Amino acid sequence: MSMKNVQSQAMNRHFYDANSMTIRQTRKGWFQEWLGCEAKTEFKWFHTSDGTPKHFATSLEDSPFCCRLWCKGCQKFDMVARDIETDEEILTMNRPWKCPSGACKCCCYQELKFQANGQELGRLQEQCYCCLPQSIIQDAHGNDLYLIHPPSCCGGCCMDCCAKTESGNCCMKCCGCTIPFHVFKIGKEHGKNAIPDGRIVKKIKSLTTEIFTDANAFDIDFPQDSTTEEKAMIAGSSVLINEMFFESDNWSD
Repeated sequence: MSMKNVQSQAMNRHFYDANSMTIRQTRKGWFQEWLGCEAKTEFKWFHTSDGTPKHFATSLEDSPFCCRLWCKGCQKFDMVARDIETDEEILTMNRPWKCPSGACKCCCYQELKFQANGQELGRLQEQCYCCLPQSIIQDAHGNDLYLIHPPSCCGGCCMDCCAKTESGNCCMKCCGCTIPFHVFKIGKEHGKNAIPDGRIVKKIKSLTTEIFTDANAFDIDFPQDSTTEEKAMIAGSSVLINEMFFESDNWSD
């Protein structure tokens, strides 16, 4: 199956020349969340390659109410990113129900499957880890493409909570700063001093957002030679990263 047959015109239009993007979460049903049920998550997708955010797509979670009520943070869902002008499908994401994300698991890893035009692109899958959360992006044939994890220390064994971002902010979740997830090509060095090929950075939220919602924003820098489909999967990975680490209180504020 050729990737050229999988990618849609909308995907090619929005990802082919993209160097960076921002995905911003919005909330539907704050009162519902106040009562303890996770509301449906919506994301707005923005081009940022020219320095000015331009809204081009929206994606809304489609999931059963009972799953959001009783399986908060690990509920299954479908989500389709659609062009806001033409309503064309850009990328479809499917999250099957899995055990909550966590260290030292040997099975039932969290994952997010990517599709376009009804054909599989690949998936993001949580890996077995001890102290440093790691996930791998695979293509449709199961070949490993990219490794994603937060900044590391101790020879890549632990998360570096004192690492600095490019903006100078620390990446500790407890103080509400930016939190980077580094993207490395498989086979490339990915220790403390390694330079990542790309980044998914969870941004600081406003005080109002922190108090009343779980709405997050992610800035994404793509690897320079990544394909259209790889860029789409890297961008879509922020959806699962959000669910794994910023919805289920694993890294509680």
